[in-house]
Amino acid sequence: MTRIEITERLLTIFSERFEIDDPGLDDDLREVHEFDSIDAIELLREIELMLGSELTRDEKKMAMEISTLNQIVDYVEALAAARTNS
Repeated sequence: MTRIEITERLLTIFSERFEIDDPGLDDDLREVHEFDSIDAIELLREIELMLGSELTRDEKKMAMEISTLNQIVDYVEALAAARTNS
């Protein structure tokens, strides 16, 4: 999965699941779009579906400090690379 593909999928998820259209890549999702912890849990589930595997507890913990779309893309890109190299 390329960075562009990941970004496009995430933008679709944000639009369809959270009704957030075209968030800025560096917008603080919590502050600008009122993205809360329940939304974050749903997003992690969507990321699992995107990757085709469950996230480990440590992988979920890594997501706790993420606040922008760019950071989410980095996170998914790293997870996808780790699964490819395993």
